[in-house]
Amino acid sequence: MQFSSAFCQPCRATRRILADVAAMVPGVRHIEIDAEDHLDLMRALEIDRTPTVLVLDARGQVVRRAGGQPRKADVIAALGAAV
Repeated sequence: MQFSSAFCQPCRATRRILADVAAMVPGVRHIEIDAEDHLDLMRALEIDRTPTVLVLDARGQVVRRAGGQPRKADVIAALGAAV
């Protein structure tokens, strides 16, 4: 799950990375949430910057969290904790 904002350059790169990984790994989906449209959710999850990426397991529990643009290898490694 990616939290993004409209004018965030790293958010665009993060979108590409996460979409690529989701296409490679069966059962993985990339969901992007506009931070400005979901401020209550941002506060509830204590997200204070974009991009922020949350990796959720099958039950919807956050197993990894990262702020800033991730590397593809780090995303793939984080998915290992979710499976």
